[in-house]
Amino acid sequence: MKKSDTQRSGAKRRGGEEAKLDTSFFASSPPRVPTPPWVIGVDLGGTKIAAGLVSPHNEIVKKVYVQTGVSEGPAAAVERIAGCVEQLREALPVGEQVAAIGVCCPGPLDHVAGLLLDPPNLTGWINVPLQRMLEERLGLPAPIEHDAKAAALGEFHFGAGHEVNNMIFVVVGTGVGAAIIINGELYRGPTNSAGEVGHITVDMHGPPCSCGSNGCAEVYMAGPDLGQRFREVVGPELNLPEEIDGRYVAQLAAQGQPQALQVFAQAGQALGIVIATMAHLFDIDFYIIGGSVVQAGDLLLGPTREAVRYRAFESIGSRVKVVASPLGDDAAILGCAWIARARGDGETKRRGREE
Repeated sequence: MKKSDTQRSGAKRRGGEEAKLDTSFFASSPPRVPTPPWVIGVDLGGTKIAAGLVSPHNEIVKKVYVQTGVSEGPAAAVERIAGCVEQLREALPVGEQVAAIGVCCPGPLDHVAGLLLDPPNLTGWINVPLQRMLEERLGLPAPIEHDAKAAALGEFHFGAGHEVNNMIFVVVGTGVGAAIIINGELYRGPTNSAGEVGHITVDMHGPPCSCGSNGCAEVYMAGPDLGQRFREVVGPELNLPEEIDGRYVAQLAAQGQPQALQVFAQAGQALGIVIATMAHLFDIDFYIIGGSVVQAGDLLLGPTREAVRYRAFESIGSRVKVVASPLGDDAAILGCAWIARARGDGETKRRGREE
């Protein structure tokens, strides 16, 4: 029975006695959930550094960019990152502070020790204690992570993967790599090397790869390789610029240029073979494609989806979904923000997932 207004208000009962409020039927209030702190995500690349101030609502309220200056060494890059942090702090609301920064970089790296090992895109940066350098310079926690894994976490928590438990993020840009999330956790492998899918062989008699093998997926779909393959296909017929990349080829393909369409069809088929292979290995059916090359849209993803259907068992391929990253370049920054907040948790797990 519903309590009357007089009972709820503690009015006097008949006979003039003061009624006591019965609170037994009130539900207990849930514990207050702490507001997530303001953090900064930093994407340290071989060419540029992108940094973003991320609000408690997981919105990037301001971004800044600077050149990496790889040849000047890691100490100079740390100073550039510190400059970015200071610029972003200016956008903080009054009374708020940055609690931590998360940083992603090209691999290979040791995310536990905070060490860059020997990343080829950061030439000469050997065994660099980047996390310690940043923490000493900024006085803030500064965990580091592989760039593809950070972008995957961004999509998993805040992008296309926010409703799934299992997904694979594939980055197709200057190189090709993947980050694998199983039951809400990153799968790293014993040496943190899981996800080097750019070096899955798609044609054992194919062109040589920089890794020393032949016919790797990367030589068919990475941005620089798309330019090289297009040059080989057209020969001297077209007067091409001295340097061409995937974006240039994509522009021509969008205009219907036959050889450009052929190159992108081959790229999509290679990506489809990689995805079909991973679908058979991991029984994962959700794939998010990021990186600069995916900006070509269905020029790449159309042939990719066709190849998956052709290469995989029907029972597997029919379930596979391939989508372009909706967050784009912001995925890495948001992933780094999540890592910054999860630092005290000890593991990058779905447990701290923010809806």
